[in-house]
Amino acid sequence: MSERDDILQAKTTLGIEFGSTNIKAVLIDLQGKVLGKGSHHWENHLTDGIWTYPYEEIEAGLRDCYKNLRENVEKTYDLDLTRVGAIGISAMMHGIISLDKNGKPLAPFQTWRNSNTQKAADVLTERFSFNIPLRWTIAHLYQCMLDGDAYLKDLDFTTTLDSYIHFRLTGEKVTGIGDASGIFPIDSEKLDYDQKMVDSFDELTKPYGYSWKLRDVLPKVLVAGQEAGRLTEEGAKLLDESGKLEAGTPLCPPEGDAGTGMTATNAVAPRTGNVSAGTSTFAMIVTEKPLSKVHREIDMVTTPDGKPCAMSHANNGTTDINAWHDLFKEFAELMGVNLEGVNLYDVLYRRSLEGDADCGGLLNYGYYSGEGVTKLNEGRPLYVRMPNSKLNLANFMRAQLYTSLGAVKLGMDILQKEEHVKIDRITGHGGLFTTPGCVQKYLAAAIHTPVTVMSTATEGGPWGMALLAAYLLEGGVKKESLPDYLNRQIFDKMEGVTLAPDVETEEGYETFISHYKEGLAVEKQAIESVNW
Repeated sequence: MSERDDILQAKTTLGIEFGSTNIKAVLIDLQGKVLGKGSHHWENHLTDGIWTYPYEEIEAGLRDCYKNLRENVEKTYDLDLTRVGAIGISAMMHGIISLDKNGKPLAPFQTWRNSNTQKAADVLTERFSFNIPLRWTIAHLYQCMLDGDAYLKDLDFTTTLDSYIHFRLTGEKVTGIGDASGIFPIDSEKLDYDQKMVDSFDELTKPYGYSWKLRDVLPKVLVAGQEAGRLTEEGAKLLDESGKLEAGTPLCPPEGDAGTGMTATNAVAPRTGNVSAGTSTFAMIVTEKPLSKVHREIDMVTTPDGKPCAMSHANNGTTDINAWHDLFKEFAELMGVNLEGVNLYDVLYRRSLEGDADCGGLLNYGYYSGEGVTKLNEGRPLYVRMPNSKLNLANFMRAQLYTSLGAVKLGMDILQKEEHVKIDRITGHGGLFTTPGCVQKYLAAAIHTPVTVMSTATEGGPWGMALLAAYLLEGGVKKESLPDYLNRQIFDKMEGVTLAPDVETEEGYETFISHYKEGLAVEKQAIESVNW
């Protein structure tokens, strides 16, 4: 059957993911082949001290991304896109969106990037004996209680971005278990919120006198393979402003970007893991058993089918790299250099391979926001060097790429050296892995583990979300496990390149990370002193 016939017969699935800087859509066939793409660029706003995206921009971005995809498909295949087999919505995890009984927002969307929840996270971590990171939805909700936010009396539904978009498209107040595990702790045996902790939270907040309890306002937890509702007429109009898209399409459970990353890298079985490198960077390791104790640096979340997963999450990834890239681009254009057709990122990344293994003594922190792993609630981008450091472009870029993995490396050290977590395979994905053998080489050295990058590495989250939608149509119906489905249907013949760590880079990265740890005092002082 031709690709055109697949589209006409709706033997396709659509994944849409709201990332930090781009909203992306991917249409695939049921073997995972990409048939069309769409995207929309956006940026978060720091408004009144809160990192947010206005609701108007969320809706406009969704429509423009889908329009871009629809036009791409129509141009490529000379047909109108009117039906798809299934849809999945994904987004950056955590944060909080609060709605009233009419589905209207009660407060601005607070993203994962906000770190104004320290008191709430500390109280809940101690009460639950379970790490509650600052960016988790429950930390935001409780902090709003502590702050006396008046809107809570009218609260009917509080959730994350992907669950909110799913609600707008289907009317269903649900989310996937992977996303739910960044809302509130999960019981992986019962595949639901941990009831003891739910009861504990309700007891803690009883004195506030709200008419609702926690389960009343949180989304229902679903697992991969379950149907999570169908596209309503209103939802179809929201998604496709042309009016061509038919209602009635089934949707799979919405997921966070961690879950789609695990799916896109086939890292959903125990002893597998992936590192997603983008605006935020995080490592996900599917564990064989619970950790021995609570680590504030490590999140315990789940795969899209509910298996326990340890996450080392860094809020700050590529933002500072992007800023320096733009500076170099401006300089080149000022000098009259024509960069048309030139991938400047690729040029800079390749140059880093010529740098010293320890970056020549250069050190930087791309901290645009707080960093939970290093216990800093704000960020100041910072570059530091000694008088005898070797400042050149290769070392400069190598330090940029090393530091984008720095906080994740600290979390991985806890998992590997303290918890002795076993890892058979790590897969890298996201834009940082576009240049072959570069960041892949540095990551392998940082975590002392071979790293595989697949041919689909740059497709990332929206492709992973489309796979989860395909699993709804295929594996979920057949009661096939998610790992078995992915191994059989998608990754059986997938090509990839694996790099093992080399001793020189390992030793150089260990030197760099020792400087990184020592320099955190400077970063802390910068936060305290630089406030203009």
